Parts: sequence; structure tokens; C-alpha cells
Amino acid sequence: MVKILVTGGLGHLGTCLAERLSRGYEVTVLDNCSNHLENYKLSDAIRVLKGDIRDYDTVKKALKNTDFIIHAAAQIDVERSIRDPIFDADNNINGTLNLLEAARKQNNIKRFIYFSSAAIYGMPTYTPIDEKHPTDPISPYGLSKLTGERYSLLYHKLYNLPVVCIRPFNIYSERQNPDNPYSGVISKFIKQIQLDQPLTIFGDGEQTRDFVHLRDVVSFVELVLENDYTIGDVFNIGTGKPTSINQLASLLLKVFKSEELGVIYKRERKGDIKHSVANIEHARRVGYDPKVSIEKGIEMMLKRKSMSSTEENP
Repeated sequence: MVKILVTGGLGHLGTCLAERLSRGYEVTVLDNCSNHLENYKLSDAIRVLKGDIRDYDTVKKALKNTDFIIHAAAQIDVERSIRDPIFDADNNINGTLNLLEAARKQNNIKRFIYFSSAAIYGMPTYTPIDEKHPTDPISPYGLSKLTGERYSLLYHKLYNLPVVCIRPFNIYSERQNPDNPYSGVISKFIKQIQLDQPLTIFGDGEQTRDFVHLRDVVSFVELVLENDYTIGDVFNIGTGKPTSINQLASLLLKVFKSEELGVIYKRERKGDIKHSVANIEHARRVGYDPKVSIEKGIEMMLKRKSMSSTEENP
């Protein structure tokens, strides 16, 4: 059976990738357990290696006999990257280089999929943002993800490593833990609803984001694994549809039947991006077709919450 290594395979993105791909591939997960999903157990069919991508020997052993690499491990806390840029670079740049170098030396990798980030664009000069948009990160995190992406593409040019880079926008799903500091605004809003608190919005709430469900991200990975014409290329992955934070808050309050909680507005945070939405036409041309609308995705999160409540209170 074809073998896949998923780095960061115990995190929000990685667990979904590992579970979905284990249906048709032999999957190994490499994770240092620093940001794993609590109370979530992977299928017994998935091999789990505890280790850090910053350690080259660990990476080399994990890659042995691997056909495909999906590199989803990363330091993703923007605020921490600002406080400690060396830690951020060590994880996102040096860790990526370890994987690239081990893959190059193994010399039989069929695909190296690098998860970049929409953070590499910085403050958009136009929307929707296409792959040709200038890259001007405004945080060490954005810069480290861009550097990892450029190293990956350079390894393709210099060593013919079959690299594909994915730039996801705002990923969300029912797997997210609202208590995790890395969770996005959707999970944080849900946590406030659970605590019977009004939703906190920074600024006027008219800032927009492109919220893409984890299932759609994984579907694109599956497409990339089986299609050679994606090699050496970069793809935005989103929905192509903007949602304002006000719209998001209103939708969540309605779906969770908590409209009485309302919203409170606080001062806009310095450096916050006003508008961000992906141009996904490039990905569409290779078969990408996002299926989960923000409305459907929120309904799925409500369903998961209801199931969890039933399990806790039989």
C-alpha cells in the first residue's frame, strides 16, 4: 500500500487529513504533541510517531519508505511569533528544511505537499487575493511560512522534488477546540456562547474573512496527491466568498438560538487585516470545488456540540 507521512498529524488539520487518507493509504503521523486535539483518538490503522521536525534524525527515520509527505506541522500562533521570532523560525523554517532535505536525500518521494498560509500576503492591496498578489507578511509567522514555501519551491527547481504548496485561508471545523488559544474566531465565538457571554468583536465588525471548512481543504489535498499537473505550483484554498465578522456573529447567535446575548465592540486591534478573501480560480482549474458553505459548516458545528452534550449527559 502507498505510504503517507503527515506531520502535525495530531492537530486540527492533521487529524482530519490522517483519518480521511487512511481509507486508501498507509498513514503515519509525526507530531510533537504540543498542539494536539485533546480527547481525540486516531484510528488504530494510523501509525503515530511522537517526535519533533526540528530533529533531523527523527525526520529521517519517519520518512523511511514514505511515498508522500504532507507537511502540516507548524508553529501557528501569530502573537507568539512576535514575542519569540527565533522559536517561530526554528519550527517553521528549520523544521521544514529538515523535511525537505531528508526528502531530497531519500530521492523517491512522489509528492511533498507544503501547507503555507494566507498570512504570507500581509495587508492585501486588492481582493479577491490571487496567487500573484504581492507577498508582504506583517508578522514573523507570515514570514516564516513564506520562507518555508520558497524553500519548498526552490527544492523543486534545484532537485526536482515534486512539491505542491497550499495557501489555506481561514480553516474551521467542528473539530476545533474553543479552549485552544490557536483556535480561530468561530471557535472563540462558540466558546462565548457556551459561557452565555456576548460575542466580542474588535473594530466595527465589517472586516471580512474567507472561512473554508476543513473538509474542503482535505478534498484538495486528495486531488493533489493523484494529479501530477499540480507539481511545482501554488494554490489558494478558500471558498472565494467573503463573510464579515458581523455576519458571522449574527449567524452563530441565530443557529445556537442565543440572539439575546448580543455583541459588544472593542477597539480595533493594531495590525488587523480589514478584508481578506481568496481568488480560487487557479485551484478550480485543477478540479477544486468547495462544497461546505459557512451556513452548512456552522450547522455541522452545532450538531457536533449537541452530540457531545448528549454523550456527557446520557
